Amino acid sequence: MAEYEWQRIAREIEQEIAAGRIPRGGALPGIVRMAEQYGVADRTVRRALQDLRERGLIETLPHKGSFVVGLPEA
Repeated sequence: MAEYEWQRIAREIEQEIAAGRIPRGGALPGIVRMAEQYGVADRTVRRALQDLRERGLIETLPHKGSFVVGLPEA
């Protein structure tokens, strides 16, 4: 099954969280920076972050950014 770009990005961020490279309470890079890093539009990054929020892995605070609040379920 093909994977959308936002799904790939969400999976990669989830792997970073699971490996402890982005610890609980750690901030994710900004949307523009992640869009440049992954070579996608900011809209694609926003969709990936939405998925991570819906799964309880991150929380986004207005004018502050996105932070890790949970770990992926084993």
